[in-house]
Amino acid sequence: MAEQTTGARPTLEAVAARAGVSRATVSRVVNGGAGVRPPLADKVRRAVEELGYVPNLAARTLVTRRNGAVAVVIAEPEFRIFSDPFFQEQVRGISRELTSYDSQLVLLWAEGPGDHDRIARYLAGGHVDGALAFSLHDEDELATVLRRAKIPTVLGGRPAEGIGPDLPYVDADNRGGAREAVRLLVDRGCRTVAHLAGPRDQTSAADRADGYRDALGDPDPALLCQGDFTAESGARAMAEVLDRCPGVDGVFAANDLMASGALRVLRERGLRVPEDVAVVGFDDVASIAERTEPPLTTVRQDIEGMGRLMVRLLMRLLSDLGSGEPAPDPLITPTTLVRRASA
Repeated sequence: MAEQTTGARPTLEAVAARAGVSRATVSRVVNGGAGVRPPLADKVRRAVEELGYVPNLAARTLVTRRNGAVAVVIAEPEFRIFSDPFFQEQVRGISRELTSYDSQLVLLWAEGPGDHDRIARYLAGGHVDGALAFSLHDEDELATVLRRAKIPTVLGGRPAEGIGPDLPYVDADNRGGAREAVRLLVDRGCRTVAHLAGPRDQTSAADRADGYRDALGDPDPALLCQGDFTAESGARAMAEVLDRCPGVDGVFAANDLMASGALRVLRERGLRVPEDVAVVGFDDVASIAERTEPPLTTVRQDIEGMGRLMVRLLMRLLSDLGSGEPAPDPLITPTTLVRRASA
């Protein structure tokens, strides 16, 4: 059982005296160095626990050349980060995986180009070991900022062509999942299937729109209406589609939030789901999909798991630093159709 200490913090010398070893040996053990025989290392660890010694972060950084911190950069406004459950699940997965590596998360958000210089200075300042970035947009210079910082970086989501070709990434099979969602609607007898699409400048939304087209061949352009992954945009898009094409009997929404907005409009218009209009979303965020009325049929992507995979990919980059190893290949995770009452 650790001793209760009062007054000054225990020193490296106190740990060395308690363990009966040199100060240099203690330093190597507590700061992650190598070359200490296991029996001596065990004695040092016991002394550390008994005295309640806390290693000096600056000293550890000198030995390991690591800060024990990773930046998570999200290219969205602050209100989106804290209101969209997608980001909450992804950050949770990242945080939990970083804990297993004894590393801390530093959250940065880039609301626009004005934030890029600030982020670039921070990343280049040696504060973090690497970066994880997601929700990049096509014309966003954030990928260039990350490359210029010259720190290991992993992206969440496939980057648009030309903006991040040399950065590894983790993504879901957005196109395949969308294709499966629309085929479900067709198989249940829907003849006029609309798509409430996500923002044009994000590859996840573009891939899901392509999956919609794959399943239908050549759908009427009037059946596709653009949104921005928010519930409000889903409601607007649903209303526009119904005004243009009143005979719509199936809807594939680009994410669960947009689907929830669509369900609200269908209810206001007196249309029954799924009897009159069947609805399928994308993400399977439990706080949305299980609580809509009716509960939402949707395409599940393992959002928290993708956050964990991003961390593992980054740690591989860090371990390969200076080895000449090529960057790891992108990781594409499968999606699963989850059947509930809306379709």
